[in-house]
Amino acid sequence: MVACSVTEECQVAVSADLLWKVAFSGGDNSTLLKACAGMIDSIDVEGDGGPGTVGTMKINPALSDNKVLKTRVLERDAAARMVRSEHVIEGGKMAEVLKSQVTEITVVPAGEGACIAKITVEYECINGEPLSPEVEAKLVNGYLGLIKKVEKYIVAHPGEVA
Repeated sequence: MVACSVTEECQVAVSADLLWKVAFSGGDNSTLLKACAGMIDSIDVEGDGGPGTVGTMKINPALSDNKVLKTRVLERDAAARMVRSEHVIEGGKMAEVLKSQVTEITVVPAGEGACIAKITVEYECINGEPLSPEVEAKLVNGYLGLIKKVEKYIVAHPGEVA
């Protein structure tokens, strides 16, 4: 079996604190749901946001053949703005391909009102082979798409999240 990983970074035009609070803090998900309306139908969380917390995210079926993304927090460091989680996809092509998937997302300040979101996806395929570069890009771009939707929402609603 081959364990593989892919890492990407994206510039975000909101502060690290705001992006962390809305998307990754493990707290109230209401703003995240508003930001990702049309992408995420619901989020159910069992736990306090720390290690062991399980989240179930239902994906809009019009956007993806992946139906549900279940996440278990392995580590969350609010001071470093880092969260590491293992994921299980239910339904869709990725569920038929991936044996395991772990993400680590870190949000780093990058000047006034800006940050960089760094994401690493470690995965293992059922067939023991690495994903093609195109499928790897699709995998990581799902997470980056969520970050960009949150960024767009925060910019459009500056007074809502403080």
